[in-house]
Amino acid sequence: MVRQIYGAMKSWQDKKGLVVIKGAGEKSFCAGGDVRAVVENGPVDSSRNFFREEYRLNALISGYKPDYVAIVDGITMGGGVGLSVHGKYRVATERTMFAMPETAIGLFPDVGGGHFLPRLQGKLGLYLGLTGFRLKGKDVTKAGIATHYVESKDLEALEKELVATTNSAEVAAVLNRFNVKDTAEFVLAKNMSQINQCFSGPTVEAIVANLEKDGSEWAQSTLKTLSKMSPTSMKVTKKQLDLGANCDLRSCLKMEFRMAVHSVIKSDFKEGVRAMLIDRDQSPKWDPATLNEVTEQQVDRFFGPLPDGDELVFEDEKKANL
Repeated sequence: MVRQIYGAMKSWQDKKGLVVIKGAGEKSFCAGGDVRAVVENGPVDSSRNFFREEYRLNALISGYKPDYVAIVDGITMGGGVGLSVHGKYRVATERTMFAMPETAIGLFPDVGGGHFLPRLQGKLGLYLGLTGFRLKGKDVTKAGIATHYVESKDLEALEKELVATTNSAEVAAVLNRFNVKDTAEFVLAKNMSQINQCFSGPTVEAIVANLEKDGSEWAQSTLKTLSKMSPTSMKVTKKQLDLGANCDLRSCLKMEFRMAVHSVIKSDFKEGVRAMLIDRDQSPKWDPATLNEVTEQQVDRFFGPLPDGDELVFEDEKKANL
């Protein structure tokens, strides 16, 4: 599907107009890439191609010339986030459920997560990336992930008016007219000071220590969540977001491609997918099993260069080198 979307979008890239992307049903916009297939297909080359094509699509969406509107009505996780968050407009509904749950399967918040998560308010992005916390409905907009909020009952009318637009100003005007503003408090508003304080720790161990010191019901619940995640993935994610805060999207995607290729070889990804998506026993056996056992050298390997010819290169870069 990534290949089909990429091909279609490339063919429209230099045209004036509008692209609207939405899910095929009411349940999901896109629940993510098929990581189960990545594990079960086996060969590293196949996995490498999967991530390469996905990340190239993310970059294309980011710099897309026609107006791009992603209607994230329903479950929006992992790869679905990559299809939406880098676009100009992201429309959430009351059925939207956003999450980046990759640390639960021994991976990391990819598809440009290293770029957009550190740019959310305070330490919200790191909190979302480490815990996989789910944001729903209007809170997706309040977090800064969606640009507009529209009730699902109005989507058909919204699409009809969008299709009738003739320029970018009209697209913006239509979206703003349908946008429902809400004065209710952000779901995490009461915890943002704690999130900012606890997740400001320089290491994941320091974050855990901050949460233990906090001791509140929220902190205890957060500690329980983190205890289920891959220790390696959490440390890798922390470094990813620290580096990504100072990188443009393309640089982040190149970094994440290295990380993805190394992750496919690492046992935690296979074990996480097995436990959560294949056998569904919800009991992954992480290796190493604790944060203290994960060394700096082990984390650094995820960011190491790939063999010549294996790095992520974008199409326009290839042409420039001809």
